[in-house]
Amino acid sequence: MDFSTPHTERSFFLIAGPCVIEGRDHAHFLASSLRDLAEARGIPFLFKASFDKANRTSKDSYRGTSLEEGLDILSEIRTRHGVPVLTDVHESAQCPLVASAVDVLQIPAFLCRQTDLLLAAGATGRAVNIKKGQFLAPWDLRHAVDKVRTVDGHGPVWVTERGASFGYGNLVVDFQGFPHLRRTGCPVVFDATHSVQKPGALGHATGGAREMIPTLARAAATAVDGFFFEVHEDPSKALSDGPNAIRLDAFGDLLDQLLAIWRASRAATLADPAAHP
Repeated sequence: MDFSTPHTERSFFLIAGPCVIEGRDHAHFLASSLRDLAEARGIPFLFKASFDKANRTSKDSYRGTSLEEGLDILSEIRTRHGVPVLTDVHESAQCPLVASAVDVLQIPAFLCRQTDLLLAAGATGRAVNIKKGQFLAPWDLRHAVDKVRTVDGHGPVWVTERGASFGYGNLVVDFQGFPHLRRTGCPVVFDATHSVQKPGALGHATGGAREMIPTLARAAATAVDGFFFEVHEDPSKALSDGPNAIRLDAFGDLLDQLLAIWRASRAATLADPAAHP
Protein backbone atom coordinates (compact mmCIF):
# COMPACT_ATOMS: atom_id res chain seq x y z
CA MET A 1 0.00 0.00 0.00
CA ASP A 2 1.14 3.50 -0.84
CA PHE A 3 0.56 5.29 2.47
CA SER A 4 0.89 8.70 0.82
CA THR A 5 -2.04 7.91 -1.49
CA PRO A 6 -3.70 4.87 0.07
CA HIS A 7 -6.84 4.85 -2.09
CA THR A 8 -6.90 3.74 -5.72
CA GLU A 9 -8.70 5.01 -8.80
CA ARG A 10 -11.42 2.42 -8.24
CA SER A 11 -11.74 2.36 -4.47
CA PHE A 12 -11.41 4.20 -1.20
CA PHE A 13 -9.18 2.58 1.41
CA LEU A 14 -10.58 0.83 4.47
CA ILE A 15 -9.47 0.82 8.11
CA ALA A 16 -11.48 -1.77 10.03
CA GLY A 17 -11.36 -4.09 12.99
CA PRO A 18 -12.52 -4.42 16.59
CA CYS A 19 -12.28 -1.49 18.98
CA VAL A 20 -9.85 -3.35 21.21
CA ILE A 21 -7.94 -6.62 21.03
CA GLU A 22 -10.17 -9.18 22.75
CA GLY A 23 -7.76 -12.07 22.34
CA ARG A 24 -5.35 -13.55 19.81
CA ASP A 25 -7.80 -15.92 18.11
CA HIS A 26 -10.53 -13.29 17.91
CA ALA A 27 -8.17 -10.74 16.35
CA HIS A 28 -7.02 -13.25 13.75
CA PHE A 29 -10.63 -14.20 12.95
CA LEU A 30 -11.64 -10.61 12.29
CA ALA A 31 -8.45 -9.78 10.40
CA SER A 32 -8.98 -12.72 8.06
CA SER A 33 -12.70 -12.04 7.61
CA LEU A 34 -12.24 -8.34 6.89
CA ARG A 35 -9.29 -8.93 4.57
CA ASP A 36 -11.43 -11.33 2.52
CA LEU A 37 -14.33 -8.86 2.31
CA ALA A 38 -11.98 -6.10 1.16
CA GLU A 39 -10.00 -8.23 -1.31
CA ALA A 40 -13.20 -9.46 -2.97
CA ARG A 41 -14.06 -5.83 -3.74
CA GLY A 42 -10.58 -4.55 -4.59
CA ILE A 43 -10.49 -2.31 -1.51
CA PRO A 44 -7.07 -1.51 0.03
CA PHE A 45 -7.38 -2.68 3.63
CA LEU A 46 -5.71 -1.99 6.97
CA PHE A 47 -6.55 -3.95 10.10
CA LYS A 48 -7.08 -1.84 13.22
CA ALA A 49 -7.33 -2.74 16.88
CA SER A 50 -6.14 -1.11 20.08
CA PHE A 51 -3.88 -2.83 22.57
CA ASP A 52 -5.12 -0.36 25.20
CA LYS A 53 -8.18 1.86 25.42
CA ALA A 54 -6.87 4.45 27.84
CA ASN A 55 -9.98 6.65 27.79
CA ARG A 56 -12.72 4.25 28.89
CA THR A 57 -15.63 5.81 30.80
CA SER A 58 -15.10 3.66 33.90
CA LYS A 59 -11.85 2.47 35.43
CA ASP A 60 -13.47 -0.98 35.68
CA SER A 61 -14.05 -1.26 31.91
CA TYR A 62 -11.96 -3.65 29.85
CA ARG A 63 -8.97 -1.82 28.39
CA GLY A 64 -7.19 -4.48 26.36
CA THR A 65 -4.01 -6.51 26.53
CA SER A 66 -0.63 -5.46 27.78
CA LEU A 67 1.50 -3.41 25.40
CA GLU A 68 3.83 -6.35 24.77
CA GLU A 69 1.11 -8.92 24.12
CA GLY A 70 -0.91 -6.51 21.99
CA LEU A 71 2.01 -5.63 19.74
CA ASP A 72 2.90 -9.30 19.41
CA ILE A 73 -0.64 -10.04 18.19
CA LEU A 74 -0.67 -7.08 15.79
CA SER A 75 2.73 -8.00 14.38
CA GLU A 76 1.56 -11.59 13.91
CA ILE A 77 -1.55 -10.40 12.04
CA ARG A 78 0.58 -8.22 9.81
CA THR A 79 2.74 -11.19 8.87
CA ARG A 80 0.20 -14.02 8.73
CA HIS A 81 -2.55 -12.18 6.86
CA GLY A 82 -0.35 -9.90 4.75
CA VAL A 83 -2.19 -6.70 5.69
CA PRO A 84 -0.97 -3.36 7.05
CA VAL A 85 -1.90 -2.71 10.68
CA LEU A 86 -2.97 0.45 12.54
CA THR A 87 -3.18 1.04 16.28
CA ASP A 88 -3.48 3.90 18.77
CA VAL A 89 -0.67 5.46 20.76
CA HIS A 90 -1.40 7.37 23.96
CA GLU A 91 2.03 8.35 25.23
CA SER A 92 5.17 9.61 23.51
CA ALA A 93 7.28 6.80 24.96
CA GLN A 94 5.10 4.18 23.26
CA CYS A 95 5.75 5.44 19.74
CA PRO A 96 9.11 3.82 18.86
CA LEU A 97 8.06 0.40 20.18
CA VAL A 98 4.64 0.52 18.52
CA ALA A 99 6.22 1.61 15.23
CA SER A 100 8.28 -1.58 15.20
CA ALA A 101 5.11 -3.67 15.03
CA VAL A 102 2.59 -1.69 12.95
CA ASP A 103 2.39 0.43 9.81
CA VAL A 104 0.27 3.37 10.99
CA LEU A 105 0.25 5.14 14.36
CA GLN A 106 -3.09 6.65 15.26
CA ILE A 107 -3.49 9.73 17.44
CA PRO A 108 -6.75 9.43 19.43
CA ALA A 109 -9.19 12.32 19.07
CA PHE A 110 -8.84 13.46 22.68
CA LEU A 111 -5.07 13.70 22.21
CA CYS A 112 -4.91 15.48 18.84
CA ARG A 113 -3.43 18.65 20.39
CA GLN A 114 -0.71 16.84 22.37
CA THR A 115 2.43 18.25 20.80
CA ASP A 116 4.93 15.79 22.26
CA LEU A 117 2.82 12.82 21.17
CA LEU A 118 2.46 14.16 17.63
CA LEU A 119 6.18 14.85 17.35
CA ALA A 120 7.09 11.41 18.70
CA ALA A 121 4.72 9.71 16.26
CA GLY A 122 6.15 11.70 13.36
CA ALA A 123 9.70 10.85 14.39
CA THR A 124 9.06 7.13 13.85
CA GLY A 125 8.74 7.68 10.08
CA ARG A 126 5.52 5.68 10.06
CA ALA A 127 2.27 6.99 8.63
CA VAL A 128 0.28 8.92 11.25
CA ASN A 129 -3.51 9.08 11.34
CA ILE A 130 -4.76 12.06 13.37
CA LYS A 131 -8.35 11.85 14.56
CA LYS A 132 -9.99 15.24 14.85
CA GLY A 133 -10.98 16.00 18.43
CA GLN A 134 -14.67 16.14 19.25
CA PHE A 135 -13.97 19.66 20.52
CA LEU A 136 -11.98 20.91 17.54
CA ALA A 137 -13.00 22.98 14.53
CA PRO A 138 -12.06 21.15 11.33
CA TRP A 139 -9.88 24.00 10.07
CA ASP A 140 -7.83 23.87 13.28
CA LEU A 141 -6.67 20.30 12.67
CA ARG A 142 -4.07 21.73 10.31
CA HIS A 143 -2.00 22.69 13.35
CA ALA A 144 -1.73 19.05 14.43
CA VAL A 145 -0.75 18.09 10.88
CA ASP A 146 1.89 20.82 10.82
CA LYS A 147 3.40 19.53 14.06
CA VAL A 148 3.98 16.08 12.56
CA ARG A 149 5.34 17.59 9.35
CA THR A 150 7.97 19.63 11.22
CA VAL A 151 9.76 16.41 12.17
CA ASP A 152 12.61 15.37 9.91
CA GLY A 153 11.88 12.02 8.30
CA HIS A 154 8.16 12.03 9.07
CA GLY A 155 5.90 9.72 7.12
CA PRO A 156 2.54 10.38 5.46
CA VAL A 157 -0.19 12.04 7.53
CA TRP A 158 -3.90 11.27 7.37
CA VAL A 159 -6.79 13.12 9.02
CA THR A 160 -10.00 11.55 10.31
CA GLU A 161 -13.42 13.02 11.06
CA ARG A 162 -15.23 11.29 13.93
CA GLY A 163 -18.00 13.70 14.95
CA ALA A 164 -18.18 16.78 17.14
CA SER A 165 -19.63 17.17 20.63
CA PHE A 166 -23.20 18.43 20.53
CA GLY A 167 -24.38 19.19 24.03
CA TYR A 168 -24.00 16.36 26.53
CA GLY A 169 -23.88 12.74 25.44
CA ASN A 170 -24.20 13.29 21.71
CA LEU A 171 -22.07 13.78 18.60
CA VAL A 172 -22.93 15.24 15.21
CA VAL A 173 -21.08 15.22 11.90
CA ASP A 174 -20.79 18.56 10.12
CA PHE A 175 -20.28 17.67 6.48
CA GLN A 176 -19.09 21.21 5.79
CA GLY A 177 -15.93 20.17 7.61
CA PHE A 178 -14.68 17.76 4.97
CA PRO A 179 -13.47 20.43 2.51
CA HIS A 180 -11.56 22.06 5.37
CA LEU A 181 -9.90 18.76 6.24
CA ARG A 182 -8.97 18.26 2.60
CA ARG A 183 -7.13 21.60 2.62
CA THR A 184 -4.55 20.03 4.93
CA GLY A 185 -3.30 18.15 1.87
CA CYS A 186 -3.80 14.84 3.69
CA PRO A 187 -5.93 11.86 2.73
CA VAL A 188 -9.29 12.33 4.48
CA VAL A 189 -10.93 9.49 6.41
CA PHE A 190 -14.42 9.22 7.87
CA ASP A 191 -14.87 7.23 11.08
CA ALA A 192 -18.49 6.20 10.65
CA THR A 193 -18.68 4.20 13.86
CA HIS A 194 -17.26 6.57 16.47
CA SER A 195 -19.40 9.30 14.91
CA VAL A 196 -22.55 7.60 16.22
CA GLN A 197 -21.28 7.31 19.80
CA LYS A 198 -23.35 8.60 22.72
CA PRO A 199 -20.58 9.43 25.20
CA GLY A 200 -21.40 8.23 28.72
CA ALA A 201 -24.98 7.41 27.70
CA LEU A 202 -24.99 4.05 29.48
CA GLY A 203 -23.85 5.60 32.75
CA HIS A 204 -20.85 3.32 33.15
CA ALA A 205 -19.99 3.22 29.46
CA THR A 206 -20.49 4.94 26.12
CA GLY A 207 -23.61 4.15 24.11
CA GLY A 208 -24.23 4.50 20.42
CA ALA A 209 -26.75 4.63 17.58
CA ARG A 210 -25.48 1.72 15.49
CA GLU A 211 -28.45 1.95 13.13
CA MET A 212 -27.20 5.35 11.90
CA ILE A 213 -23.82 4.06 10.69
CA PRO A 214 -24.93 3.29 7.09
CA THR A 215 -26.68 6.65 6.70
CA LEU A 216 -23.65 8.68 7.76
CA ALA A 217 -21.23 6.51 5.80
CA ARG A 218 -23.22 6.83 2.58
CA ALA A 219 -23.36 10.61 2.99
CA ALA A 220 -19.61 10.82 3.56
CA ALA A 221 -18.76 8.63 0.56
CA THR A 222 -18.85 11.68 -1.69
CA ALA A 223 -16.15 13.49 0.29
CA VAL A 224 -13.48 11.10 1.58
CA ASP A 225 -10.53 8.97 0.54
CA GLY A 226 -10.99 6.32 3.20
CA PHE A 227 -13.33 4.88 5.81
CA PHE A 228 -12.80 3.73 9.39
CA PHE A 229 -15.16 1.16 10.90
CA GLU A 230 -15.25 -0.76 14.13
CA VAL A 231 -16.56 -4.19 13.22
CA HIS A 232 -17.60 -7.12 15.42
CA GLU A 233 -19.34 -10.41 14.74
CA ASP A 234 -21.61 -9.82 17.76
CA PRO A 235 -21.53 -6.18 18.91
CA SER A 236 -23.73 -6.99 21.90
CA LYS A 237 -20.83 -9.02 23.30
CA ALA A 238 -17.99 -6.68 22.30
CA LEU A 239 -15.71 -5.74 25.19
CA SER A 240 -15.52 -2.10 24.06
CA ASP A 241 -17.68 0.17 21.87
CA GLY A 242 -20.23 -2.50 21.00
CA PRO A 243 -23.11 0.00 20.69
CA ASN A 244 -21.32 1.78 17.84
CA ALA A 245 -19.82 -1.23 16.03
CA ILE A 246 -21.25 -2.58 12.80
CA ARG A 247 -22.05 -6.27 12.52
CA LEU A 248 -19.61 -8.29 10.44
CA ASP A 249 -22.41 -10.05 8.55
CA ALA A 250 -23.85 -6.69 7.42
CA PHE A 251 -20.56 -5.12 6.46
CA GLY A 252 -20.15 -6.48 2.94
CA ASP A 253 -23.46 -5.03 1.75
CA LEU A 254 -22.52 -1.61 3.14
CA LEU A 255 -19.14 -1.71 1.42
CA ASP A 256 -20.88 -2.41 -1.89
CA GLN A 257 -23.12 0.63 -1.40
CA LEU A 258 -20.20 2.86 -0.46
CA LEU A 259 -18.15 1.79 -3.46
CA ALA A 260 -21.01 2.62 -5.83
CA ILE A 261 -21.46 6.09 -4.33
CA TRP A 262 -17.72 6.77 -4.09
CA ARG A 263 -17.10 5.83 -7.72
CA ALA A 264 -20.01 7.89 -8.98
CA SER A 265 -18.82 10.89 -6.98
CA ARG A 266 -15.25 10.59 -8.25
CA ALA A 267 -16.47 10.38 -11.82
CA ALA A 268 -18.44 13.59 -11.28
CA THR A 269 -15.46 15.29 -9.64
CA LEU A 270 -13.16 14.43 -12.53
CA ALA A 271 -15.76 15.77 -14.96
CA ASP A 272 -16.20 19.07 -13.07
CA PRO A 273 -13.57 19.63 -10.33
CA ALA A 274 -14.90 23.11 -9.51
CA ALA A 275 -18.21 21.65 -8.41
CA HIS A 276 -16.58 19.51 -5.71
CA PRO A 277 -14.26 21.57 -3.49
